[in-house]
Amino acid sequence: MTVIDFNGIQLPNIGIGTWHMGSDHRRFQIERDTIQTGIEHGATVIDTAEMYGNGDSEILVGNAIAPYNRQQLFLISKFYPQHALEPSLSQALTASLARLQTTYLDLYLYHWRGEAPLNQTVAELQALQASGKIRHWGVSNFDLADMQELLDQPGGKTVFANEDLYNLGERGIEYSLIPWQNQRQIPLIAYSPIDAGDSRHHNLATNPTVQTLASKYRVTPYQILLAWTVRNQQTLAIPQTSNPDHMLENIVAGNLTLAADDLAALDQVFPKPNRKEPLAVI
Repeated sequence: MTVIDFNGIQLPNIGIGTWHMGSDHRRFQIERDTIQTGIEHGATVIDTAEMYGNGDSEILVGNAIAPYNRQQLFLISKFYPQHALEPSLSQALTASLARLQTTYLDLYLYHWRGEAPLNQTVAELQALQASGKIRHWGVSNFDLADMQELLDQPGGKTVFANEDLYNLGERGIEYSLIPWQNQRQIPLIAYSPIDAGDSRHHNLATNPTVQTLASKYRVTPYQILLAWTVRNQQTLAIPQTSNPDHMLENIVAGNLTLAADDLAALDQVFPKPNRKEPLAVI
């Protein structure tokens, strides 16, 4: 497992995403086993949200992490925009903590921006941080203008991370957002890092160049895509899988270093953005 410096904390570059998990009781055991397989092989970052299955994902995660040392896990959850002000924010956090069977979150994210004034949301997140119920706070689906406005708020510079859609087929944030965050040492969490057909692109794993590189490195196309996403050792990727074998493949991909000429070959097929693009979300 490759470990990166994530805003002063040592974390694995591959975590565990849980979107679309927890709601099918027939799959609950295999999904629980998959999360536990990840934890036991070093993927100790787990990302969930109150939105996922209306809390079902958090229940699954709480069940899966119960046997482990909580202090060795880095647990992320997110709150709806309509919960961005008190008393809703504290109520949402309390409900998430109960479903997760824990007393604190390592990172609490504003899932996407709503109508709440940013200065109030930041102040209330800082109050929750001071209470010990969250260790850090951050945002998700924020674009450059949102991040710039955030940092202009009192306390805004204490934002821990921004979680955005990022993969080989969705590179728009490379134009301005990623460089801006890098300059300010605000890490990126990449969701949907292999783009298994969830966005406007076709399944990237079927691309001939990706498949050629998979053969060269003797890995799966998905491992190539995941290795690309974390190639700079500054990004935490949270791929989602309900298959223990795929979980292990994801973890191995975090250790894969693609050669410069292979990265250039991927750039030829999936070029870097040359202008500002609208923030991609799913």
